[in-house]
Amino acid sequence: MLGYGQTKRHLTKGFIDMAGCYALIVAAGRGQRFGGDVPKQYAPLGESTILGESINAFIGHPNIEAVRCVINENDIDLYDATAKLFSENKLLKPVFGGETRQQSVLAGLESIAPLSPDTVLIHDGARPFVSDELISGVISALKDAPGAIPALEVVDTLKECTDGSVKKTISRNNLYRAQTPQGFRFAEITKSHRDFLNKNVTDDASIFEGTEMKVSIVAGAEENFKITTQDDYARAQNKYASGRAQGETRVGFGYDVHRFADGSGLRLCGIDVPFDKAFIGHSDADVPLHALTDAMLGAIGEGDIGFHFPPSDPRWKDANSEIFVLHALELMKKKNAKIINVDITIICEAPKIGPHREQMRARIAEILKTDIARVSVKGTTTEKLGAMGRGEGVAAQVVASVFME
Repeated sequence: MLGYGQTKRHLTKGFIDMAGCYALIVAAGRGQRFGGDVPKQYAPLGESTILGESINAFIGHPNIEAVRCVINENDIDLYDATAKLFSENKLLKPVFGGETRQQSVLAGLESIAPLSPDTVLIHDGARPFVSDELISGVISALKDAPGAIPALEVVDTLKECTDGSVKKTISRNNLYRAQTPQGFRFAEITKSHRDFLNKNVTDDASIFEGTEMKVSIVAGAEENFKITTQDDYARAQNKYASGRAQGETRVGFGYDVHRFADGSGLRLCGIDVPFDKAFIGHSDADVPLHALTDAMLGAIGEGDIGFHFPPSDPRWKDANSEIFVLHALELMKKKNAKIINVDITIICEAPKIGPHREQMRARIAEILKTDIARVSVKGTTTEKLGAMGRGEGVAAQVVASVFME
């Protein structure tokens, strides 16, 4: 469990100082049309829940600073069970919603206001299949407009009916089906929600109607459907199962070692570690990052770090090894591969890894643009055996698991 507790007092603490784009996932509804034993957002989907898959889509996006969920105060145990798969590094503690969707959204907006966001994406917790591309499209559109929504053109003929009979045909020209996430510049959407507190709206863009605020349209996606009924749920389960069947999990292994020289200070896992020796190496000799790069490249069949960054090339002299990891990450992206988890073992007599472990994990997660829960860093020794046991240097072994679509 993430340990929020079950009171409003606990849910209002733990703000972090970030700017940028935040995701607000609205999940306070009861879903009467869905039925079932639990609210639909907590219905199982794969190894998680519908809400868990929605959270995962935003946590894994590199342009989302953090995610906050708006939940019903009676659902805290259900939420905890879903949220335990994520760390508090990027998933903020939830807030409680109101009686209407609009009240719930405003509660979420007010809760992230102290973080000074530039923009916010507001998403239905029951849309678990939102893609990275769709999220990126909405964020990009906010450069030119205060609001942006994904939408699909209406292709079916529309009929207006009353009492079970057709009254007239409605033109479908210029008609669209709105989806989420709906993106906004934070100041504008927050002011609008405050000004129209009692306006009953089904989506957030409608609160801009009748104002001078422009809302742009970006391409929506049929797979970004909202789960409302049991038929929708069956469709979601089939999509989830087929999506898993179309991909594969791969594992890569990396190993690196660098010896000590006279000097002071080491670079390990992207952070500076105080020490009375330095590394010998062409770049900054960050041993774990070199091994991580090899593990990532190996998982996608792209050779090794020496192939991409030859030590004979003067461009890489004293280079920050994060460059190598980011290059491997870009190659993974081109192959539709995503990090599942990385497991890093640092082997040395000194320095001690334990005091720096959490900072190392956080930095690796930041570089990989993933959640810290997917990063493990361990330290061990060779019990005084061999070169590492004699304190001649540091070695690292890394296993990286990736999912390729």
